[in-house]
This record gives sequence, C-alpha cells and structure tokens, in this order.
Amino acid sequence: MKVLIVYDSVYGNTEQIARAIGGAITLPNEVKIVRAGEANPSELGTLDLLVIGSPTQGGRPTSPVRGFLDKIPSTVIKDVKVAAFDTRIPSKWAGIFGYAAGRIAKTLKGKCGDLVASEGFFVKGTEGPLKEGELERAAAWAKEITR
Repeated sequence: MKVLIVYDSVYGNTEQIARAIGGAITLPNEVKIVRAGEANPSELGTLDLLVIGSPTQGGRPTSPVRGFLDKIPSTVIKDVKVAAFDTRIPSKWAGIFGYAAGRIAKTLKGKCGDLVASEGFFVKGTEGPLKEGELERAAAWAKEITR
C-alpha cells in the first residue's frame, strides 16, 4: 500500500500526530510524510491512501492545508482511500465552529475520495502539548485505516 500523509503544524502537535500515524504504518507499506506547503498534487494518482491533517483554527484547517486541498483535481483521487485528522482543544464552542477534520473530510469526499475515517486528537492548550495518550491513539488509528 502506498500512503501519503500531508499535514500542517503551527506548534508541532499536528506534526507529532502525523509522524505517529506514519510510524505505525509498517512494511510492506510505503509511507511518505510531507508538509502541506511541500506536497505535490501530481503524486496523488498513484496512492492507495491519502491522509490529511491540520490544526483546527477557527473551526477550519490552516491556510496551507486549504491551499493543498484546492489544488487537488477531482479525478485524481477518485476511488483513493482518504482520511482526515486534526488537533483540537476540547471546547464547548466547537459545536458552533466545528473542527478541521470534518471540513477536510468533506472536501476530500467532494473530490471523489473514498473516505475511510475522520478523527480529532486533543491538545491541552492552544500551543499544546498533546494530551497524554494521543500519540498512542494516533498509532492505533493508523492501523485501523490501513486494514
């Protein structure tokens, strides 16, 4: 299975989650982890699984992730398995604004991706750190989405 993990990270928390996901996807899988600003949409046609993650900012993914999503042609990820994740602060306001993972997932589905999962990982404050156990939870989630 060929897997691409595209992420953006402001304080390093989302990068830690992306790397935990990538590290849990073991051989014979081929895994590439890249920041959203460095990702090349032309690579997407050869993938089996595309995972995109972002910190939640105002209920949305960051600008680099949105920019990457905008560059994905609809036909390129048709029938490719896709998954979305975010890092977030537990908040009562989330019901109003939502989280980045849901918006990423909706965009990927709108571009004909086969959505297999969407998940949120928690940080203790705006800058983090990650809540205890989130890296392990990310690794377990990676195993689920690659079955």
